[in-house]
Amino acid sequence: MTPVPTTRGGRSAAVDRHASSSARRPSAAVERPPLGFAAPPERPLLLGMVHVQALPGTPFARLPLPDIVGIAVGEAEMLIKAGFDGVILENMHDRPYLKGPVGPEITAGMTAVAVGVRQALGPLVPVGIQILAGANREALAVALAAGLSFIRAEGFVFAHTADEGWIEACAGDLLRERRRLGADHIKIWADIQKKHSAHSVTADLTIDDWAHGADFFGADALILTGSRTGVAADAAQLHEVKQACSLPVAIGSGLTPDNAHLFMAADAWIVGSWIKQDGRWENPLDPARLRRMVTVARRLRAPTA
Repeated sequence: MTPVPTTRGGRSAAVDRHASSSARRPSAAVERPPLGFAAPPERPLLLGMVHVQALPGTPFARLPLPDIVGIAVGEAEMLIKAGFDGVILENMHDRPYLKGPVGPEITAGMTAVAVGVRQALGPLVPVGIQILAGANREALAVALAAGLSFIRAEGFVFAHTADEGWIEACAGDLLRERRRLGADHIKIWADIQKKHSAHSVTADLTIDDWAHGADFFGADALILTGSRTGVAADAAQLHEVKQACSLPVAIGSGLTPDNAHLFMAADAWIVGSWIKQDGRWENPLDPARLRRMVTVARRLRAPTA
C-alpha cells in the first residue's frame, strides 16, 4: 500500500500559527456565535477549497488514488502556508454528480484524501468536507474517520431541483446518523437556497424562512451562496439571515478581495474559484491570488481603534 503523503517542513509552521492565534483576542468588535470546533479567533474565518481530482470510477478520472491524495495534500498545505485559516475538501471533479448516496469507492477515496490532509495539517486546523451531490451521510462518515471538524451539507431542509434532479431534505436522517455514530462533535454546515438549483417549489419562502427552518432542524451553521459557482451571494440576504437566527453564517461562493468588505458580518468566507489560476475552479491554485486574498482578509479583520 502506498503511504499517505505527509509534510516535512510545513506541518509545524501551520500548527504553531494556529496554536498562537488561538491565544489572541478576537479582532471583531461584535459578539460572534461559536463555531463549535477549535479555530483561530479572527472573523470571518478564511477557508480555502481543495477541489479533489476526479476519483477512480468517475467519468473524468485520470490519476491513481495516491496521486490524487498527494495533490490534495499539497493544495491544503499551500492554503495554510499562505495564511488561510482552514480548508474544505470537495469532490468537485467527479462530475456529473450522483444524486445522494455514492459508491464505496468514492467514500474510500475521500477518506484517503481526508486522512492525508489531516495528518499534514495537524489537529488544530479546521478541515471540512463535502461529498457531491448530497452524499451527506458519507461525508459524515469520512469526517469521523479522519478527525475533521465539519461537513458541508446540501439539501438539509426544504426540497429543491438541482443539476442532479430532485433533492429531498435530509436533516432527520442525517442527525440521527450523527447520533448513531457518536459524532455529535462534527458540525453540520447547511446550505440554504443552494446554488446550481431551482427553488420555484419554495418560492413563497423568504431567506429568513430557510434560516429559521435550518436552525429549527438542528444545523450548526448556515452557508449562503449565489446562483452558481463563482457568483457572489447577496449582501442584503446575509444581514437578513443574521437577524433571523443566532447560528454562524458562511459565505459560500463568489467571495473575492474586491467584494469581501460587503460580507464582514459573515462568520466565515469560503473561497474556491477566485484563488485559482484565471479565477477558474478547475485550475491549480494561484500563489499571487492567494497572497492578495490573505492580505485583504487580514486588513479587513484587523482591529480598529
